[in-house]
Amino acid sequence: MVVLTLSAPREKFWGMILALTPEGLSLSGIELASFEDLVVMVKEGEPFTPAVVFFPMHRIERIDLDVPDGNLPSLSQRFAAKTGQAPSTFLPSTGANQSVNRNDAALAKSSVDKEPA
Repeated sequence: MVVLTLSAPREKFWGMILALTPEGLSLSGIELASFEDLVVMVKEGEPFTPAVVFFPMHRIERIDLDVPDGNLPSLSQRFAAKTGQAPSTFLPSTGANQSVNRNDAALAKSSVDKEPA
């Protein structure tokens, strides 16, 4: 699971990387602003289909692995604690290029992370 920060316009997405190429990134997930709505939907048993989106590389500002930060739980941990289910069951890594593996998120973080100087 990753948190993707985009520019022009500034947006954040949470989900699973489907494909990472020099042209861009395909993601199965949701806008971060909709995270709490997703949790409520899952808890209430409502149907949910994640967005499968492609972002061109020039829009990608940062890719962060969804991991805990000190005492703060990751979004995946928060999702699991509130719904009792793993986020991977709702954000399947199906659809786009299946040859991408989870190591791509770590590679992307090191190569795409463009912190302002």
